[in-house]
Amino acid sequence: MTARSSRYHSAAALVLLALAGCGEGDKPAQAKAPPLVRAATPTTRHFVDVVEAVGTARANEQVTLSSPVTERIERISFTDGGYVRAGQVIAVLAQAQERAALAGAVAAERQATAQLGRLNALTSRGFVTPATVEQQSALAQRARADADTARAQITDRVVRAPFSGFASQRLISQGTIISAGTPIATISDIARIKLDFSVPETAMASLRIGERVTARSAAYPDVPFVGLVSSIDPVIDPTTRAASIRAILPNPGNRLKPGMLLTVSLVTGERDAPAVPELAVLGDGAERYVYVIDREGVARRTKVTTGARDGGYIELRGITPNARVVTEGVVKIDDGVKVKVEGDKDKPAKSASKPGITRQSGT
Repeated sequence: MTARSSRYHSAAALVLLALAGCGEGDKPAQAKAPPLVRAATPTTRHFVDVVEAVGTARANEQVTLSSPVTERIERISFTDGGYVRAGQVIAVLAQAQERAALAGAVAAERQATAQLGRLNALTSRGFVTPATVEQQSALAQRARADADTARAQITDRVVRAPFSGFASQRLISQGTIISAGTPIATISDIARIKLDFSVPETAMASLRIGERVTARSAAYPDVPFVGLVSSIDPVIDPTTRAASIRAILPNPGNRLKPGMLLTVSLVTGERDAPAVPELAVLGDGAERYVYVIDREGVARRTKVTTGARDGGYIELRGITPNARVVTEGVVKIDDGVKVKVEGDKDKPAKSASKPGITRQSGT
């Protein structure tokens, strides 16, 4: 083969390759299949608005009884953690001096009163001036006041329970000399419990006195304690932007103790509303949206407003009740993309034969 012939064959081969490449580029690209998704219309679910918080249990009534004077304890009349009734003696302080003062005051009162009686009798005869009678009357009143003071001092040295409840563990013993203000015992009425907790100011609009409260304690995780809101603090804490709420809980069996930490659930509203699975809702900053499939099978991004959540569903507003919302496959689509919905039947292909013409074999 000559050099000229070789060059001719090489050029021909290049031309054929170029023609082959052009032929492949001219072939139409294969159409991409639409993404497969699942869709459903919103369902109606029952939603409950719940405010959750942490609260502290407090006694319905609680008081710390202290010694009113510096004195020696003569007797203690309660047991550690024991139940005491209203008016029951808790402790008795020494009162010998006060009783002696009372006896002297009573004697002086009797003498002054008797002398006043005699002067009154003499006054009617003209033997005693009215000024003398007035002076004696003042002495009798002063003696009576001294007796009353001695009685009050004796009463102060007998410490009594102001209401029924449980006494604290005692930290003092009989015979101890205690100073004024020293605690003797703490009495706690725990037949009912005051539960104090805080809620954010955003929940204040839906809170009402008398609302039902459910509380649980780590000590009794399976036992709900149900009570009612009794008061709402009218002042918002400027630091936490929260309001203090107080509820009253019955305490059967005295299981709840002052100081316990309780978790609180407060129902503020109930309603039936349309909902979709949570995975169907997407976010873009503060905006929430879903994909709604139109009649042509095209996914359209639709802005919505969300609400409460329950059992994997989320409350939704902003779409029609019969809208077909993409619930699965949202990551595969975008706004304006044609999709195929799982479970939808394909439209039957049109027949190639003309209407009214029947094909027969052998013709």
